[in-house]
Amino acid sequence: MQTEFTKGVILVSGGLDSTTLMYQFVERNVEFVPLFVNYGQHCATKEYDTLLKVIPEQYKDKIETIDISSIFKYSKSRFIRPADLWKDDIKADDLYIPYRNVLLMTVAASFAQTIGLNKVYAAFINSNHAKEIDCSSAFFDKLEGLLSEYGSVKIEMPFRNLSKYEVAELGIELKAPIGVTFSCQASPDIPCGACPNCVDRLKALKELSLESIKHE
Repeated sequence: MQTEFTKGVILVSGGLDSTTLMYQFVERNVEFVPLFVNYGQHCATKEYDTLLKVIPEQYKDKIETIDISSIFKYSKSRFIRPADLWKDDIKADDLYIPYRNVLLMTVAASFAQTIGLNKVYAAFINSNHAKEIDCSSAFFDKLEGLLSEYGSVKIEMPFRNLSKYEVAELGIELKAPIGVTFSCQASPDIPCGACPNCVDRLKALKELSLESIKHE
């Protein structure tokens, strides 16, 4: 079932999924407020710089930013404290940030209600590689229900049942610049290629390339 878009806040990060979602809004001629949250992720600067490159031109000067980085200032997560990719042996558990997605959703919902909007859109997908409990489709279902029941803001996650490949395919159709997006959990500068975000992204882009070759 296709999500019906109305004006709302979109959580944006410069990643493939949120970039595709922005371009889907543009394609449907629906306005949105792009919201970037700095929660202390080591790649915040890289994410924001990438966002400026990939966001639809008419929204470049409309980005709203919220800084809540002090919340995780004591975190040892490698998503907060960057690893040395040459020396450190990074496991998926090392990237976990407690309640990150709950935090992002509630911050966005609070912001949306403050500016008089009742919709928050997040481009989270049900990743097969992410180990965090708050990255599953089941978790998103419960969170969406909770926030909707106890507030006037509704959370929409139109990609939560899609694979990264399906989102990337949609991005291509919408002519979104998904090739220059950035989403790495382990490195603040260059995609590590091994974290869950990188694995999903690279796998999707590889599958798209193979499909393109087949149809040549």
